[in-house]
Amino acid sequence: MSSKFTDAMGRLFDFRTTAELLQYDFVQQALVAGAILGLLAGIIGPLIISRQMAFSVHGTSELSLTGAAAALLLGVSVGVGAVVGAVVAAVLFGILGTRARERDSVIGVVMAFGLGLAVLLLWAYDGRTGAAFSLLTGQIVAPGGTGITLLASCAVAVIGTMVFIYRPLLFASTDPEVAAARGVPVRALSIVFAILVGITAALGVQIVGALLVMALLITPAAAASRVASGPLAATVLAVIFAEIAAVGGILLALAPGVPVSSFITAIAFVIYLVCRVIGSSRRRRGLGRTVSSPAH
Repeated sequence: MSSKFTDAMGRLFDFRTTAELLQYDFVQQALVAGAILGLLAGIIGPLIISRQMAFSVHGTSELSLTGAAAALLLGVSVGVGAVVGAVVAAVLFGILGTRARERDSVIGVVMAFGLGLAVLLLWAYDGRTGAAFSLLTGQIVAPGGTGITLLASCAVAVIGTMVFIYRPLLFASTDPEVAAARGVPVRALSIVFAILVGITAALGVQIVGALLVMALLITPAAAASRVASGPLAATVLAVIFAEIAAVGGILLALAPGVPVSSFITAIAFVIYLVCRVIGSSRRRRGLGRTVSSPAH
């Protein structure tokens, strides 16, 4: 086994080192960024699950990498570049994939082109290799002061928009045909929500990385859907699970010094497995009561 891996795992529970690192500004900024991202992911996630948009999230996060790579090459804010790339991707998905049967193929086509362009942009970048690699796997020092400001501003905009459109969006997500018949602007809501998802995914790229941002946007919400009794409960649980994964992953990654995405994805997956077991146990008990009730 690699000595580097062994040494890192040996420092996993070095709480003294973790406590010392918590005194640094960049660590505190990373924790704030993780908490904000967890809040956004928890609010957005349940609707992503109900609208079956997991592949769309993957495509959007990959294309936010294209925007971030372009920003890296041009020497401008990587966070802004990622957001622009994600928004462009969301609009393209919304315009080109209006029909459900062709949505996945449109996402695949656009994503493949965007990833090819990202590879070219990263190849042309002459700066540090680590900066380019962090776009894929995330980096604890990525947010910084300006990154926190951008993250907080986008979070306010996303949450404010969600509050405004939540009820019609939930209706359109649950029964789009009935919602359209009652005058709900289903297509417009879909495009707006896709943009919100794109912004959230782009914000996660700097912390979790483009490859694994789905761990925060999908896994906590999928876990919550296994045990929640309704949309509101699912949202609350998704926020809690996403916060545990994001903040807990950052804390665990401090002492070993490994990419935070490794721990964030691991924590989110464990939460999902636990919720899956709990949900299955509840269903079996409910089925048992239903079967046994006629005998009484």
